[in-house]
Amino acid sequence: MTGPAEPTGILPDVTAAIGGTPLVALDRVAAGLTARVVAKLEHMNPGGSVKDRIALPMIEAAERAGLLKPGGVIVEPTSGNTGVGLAMVAAVKGYRCIFVMPDKQSEEKRALLRAYGAEVVICPTDVDPQDERSYYRVSDRLARETPGAWKPDQYSNAANPQAHYLTSGPEIWEATEGRITHFVAGVGTGGTISGIGRYLHEQKPSLVVVGADTEGSVFSGGDPHAYLTEGVGEDFWPQTYDTDVCDVIVQVSDRDSMLMARQATAAEGILMGESCGTALWAALQIARSVEDPDALFGVLLPDSGRNYIGKLYNDAWLREYGILAEEEQVGDYDWRTTRPAVVVRRDQTG
Repeated sequence: MTGPAEPTGILPDVTAAIGGTPLVALDRVAAGLTARVVAKLEHMNPGGSVKDRIALPMIEAAERAGLLKPGGVIVEPTSGNTGVGLAMVAAVKGYRCIFVMPDKQSEEKRALLRAYGAEVVICPTDVDPQDERSYYRVSDRLARETPGAWKPDQYSNAANPQAHYLTSGPEIWEATEGRITHFVAGVGTGGTISGIGRYLHEQKPSLVVVGADTEGSVFSGGDPHAYLTEGVGEDFWPQTYDTDVCDVIVQVSDRDSMLMARQATAAEGILMGESCGTALWAALQIARSVEDPDALFGVLLPDSGRNYIGKLYNDAWLREYGILAEEEQVGDYDWRTTRPAVVVRRDQTG
């Protein structure tokens, strides 16, 4: 005999709760614009960020290929969110995790990874990617030296953009009933914007994909240099980034990223992380030049501000690092009066 059937509202484990995040209008922060701006709230994934979407398919692909076996160890360089997604899945499946992080990442992110049982190794931020001290190279060494280790490498893993092509893109298309005209997301590994952008371009070739890049990153041109904003931008070109997918790239400063996130949080009641501010500032700067009342901007907000309470939401920290002037208040900031956006067209990148 078998027991009663499981109620349909009960999921088998936490990984089944990934995806299906809501799309929410940002009518307050975007007040006065002709175009409509809506946000995909990825912090509502169970691990708290968009990176939950890539963790499960990367692990499952490795299991199928025999690269990750029972009792194995996951080793990955991460700014935090990918590590959380991987650690969440690893907890369900019984894997050990070692994550290598640059030292600019918040203490909240480090503590969060440890809460899932992961080991955390911290490396200096301001070194060349090929330097043996960089978090890329340290993770390579640990993967080689640790028995049973597997490195997902979100920067080259095809399951990264494919996850967004199969889930995030269709969700946005269906939620907007195909009316979306512009899609905006930050560029880090490039997996999110590449997968979603490719799907949306296939549905509507006229749709404009806007990449938001932090100042100091390679995607918007110029020489890479250190920056404060977490979880976005890179100092090298990841294999997971499709250089043909972005129609334009908007360069965003640390100040605009952080104060945009603070302003939007206060206006919309959505606690935003730093890279959310990057994507939203870019979306608003492009949207302000669009006079079409049918224009619909979808901007992906990758995580919550909970991981940045001690930095982004700490006025003393913002002043210490020059984001806020000594007498300036966060409420004084207005995205409409900031410096003109640096916009790079597709044929100017690469």
